[in-house]
Amino acid sequence: MNIAILSRAEQLYSTQSLLKAGEVQNHDIEIIDPAYCNLMIVNNKAVLQYHDQIIDDLDAIIPRIGASNTYKGASIVRHFESMGVFSIASSQGIINSRDKWTCFQILAQKGIAMPKTTLGAHPYLEDFVKDFGDKPIIIKMLEGTHGQGVILCENFKNALATAQTLQVAGVKFVMQEFIEESQGTDSRAFVVDGEVVASIKRQSKDGDFRSNLHQGGSASVIQLSQPEKQLAVASAKALGLHVCGVDILSSKRGPLVLEVNSTPGLEGIETATGVDVSGKIIAFIEQQKK
Repeated sequence: MNIAILSRAEQLYSTQSLLKAGEVQNHDIEIIDPAYCNLMIVNNKAVLQYHDQIIDDLDAIIPRIGASNTYKGASIVRHFESMGVFSIASSQGIINSRDKWTCFQILAQKGIAMPKTTLGAHPYLEDFVKDFGDKPIIIKMLEGTHGQGVILCENFKNALATAQTLQVAGVKFVMQEFIEESQGTDSRAFVVDGEVVASIKRQSKDGDFRSNLHQGGSASVIQLSQPEKQLAVASAKALGLHVCGVDILSSKRGPLVLEVNSTPGLEGIETATGVDVSGKIIAFIEQQKK
């Protein structure tokens, strides 16, 4: 098969891991930098030009779309979809998962358990902050990633000041209850084709509440409970994502979905678990094309 990885960073672990997995299975696999894609409509058909070449022979694409490139990246994926090319992450799935509030709304439609969350764009902001009491509150920018744009406010006064500052600056955000009993840990479930193929426990570094590996957190292999697996698979299905990472918190009322990542990194989970996740993604593409 002819498979393309959409990636702006050829040297990254995830891109190279997928490239090697495709080559091992004797596929013609290449890396396409979205920055050099020219999208056109010609004779009522979607046409994509890469550098000076028309791309019309792909069977599947693997999007590795960064948060700063969501709009154009999703547009390129949609263009390939219009051309009949299979994508492991749909264009709409990428868009829906990137906007945290949209993601939470879609998950809520399916009754998926999450921490209490409030959209921060309100003229009566103080009243909505009061609704959390004087307990710690997490404030998240809607399009933050890798733990960036996430703030822990220890009490009502801190939360209100932070929320007001973001509101004045025109930054969109959500407010979320702080799950203290999680103790700076969460679980990342990697879902491929409706199945959790690998999972890790992420532990925050000392003095930080964020467990993201990009923020210095550590990863170790973990066996998820059946309810956690079901929650991860249901979240992927709700967002229309064949491949994704689902972050889950442990709480007194059971597992809660913290976030869904449509372009999850592979280095942390493959290194910690020894599972060839890239190989499983390639196998999934093969199955789809059959």
